[in-house]
Amino acid sequence: MPETIAEPSFTARIVERLSVGATSRRERVIHSLDGLEDPVHPETLANTGADLWRLLQEQVPEELGSVDFLLGLDAGGILPTVSLASVAQLPYKIAWKLHLPLDGAVRFSEPHAMRTDVFAYGITPGQRIVIVDDEITTGRTLADLTRRLREARAVPLAAACLVEDTTRGARDLLTDLGLPLVSLTTIEGAE
Repeated sequence: MPETIAEPSFTARIVERLSVGATSRRERVIHSLDGLEDPVHPETLANTGADLWRLLQEQVPEELGSVDFLLGLDAGGILPTVSLASVAQLPYKIAWKLHLPLDGAVRFSEPHAMRTDVFAYGITPGQRIVIVDDEITTGRTLADLTRRLREARAVPLAAACLVEDTTRGARDLLTDLGLPLVSLTTIEGAE
């Protein structure tokens, strides 16, 4: 009989980044879905999406009644967005660091990155959006995205992430903006 191997639950930790630019963070959160250390089994991806969807349903059920789509952030937010979309049966879009001549462009900033400009396309007034990323540290990227979506008269309903660094004030920043934050796990980052 084949041996059954139990997949570990979602894990995350902080590692030092080597060769970083002056504006980049010195540390990086790595986690179970990023495939940096170990191969990611499709079941792990599906289970993580299911766990995040369950938390969203528990913590912000009223916001989920009429979601138009999930908006994931380039690069780290792609896997959790696709996983969550699959489980929730919701469409998704990805915001990219590509400036293109497309309609409904919303430009926002990822201030700690080497390339700071990020673009979401096809944004129209009234769209109800759940923002998805892999990690949140300071919250400045999601806060700027929230403001820019609102300027475009779209409606950011909530933010969902895999890992929340609890030491940098992200949750308070988003709460002040009226954007609920749902995180799969928390971690205490380096100050």
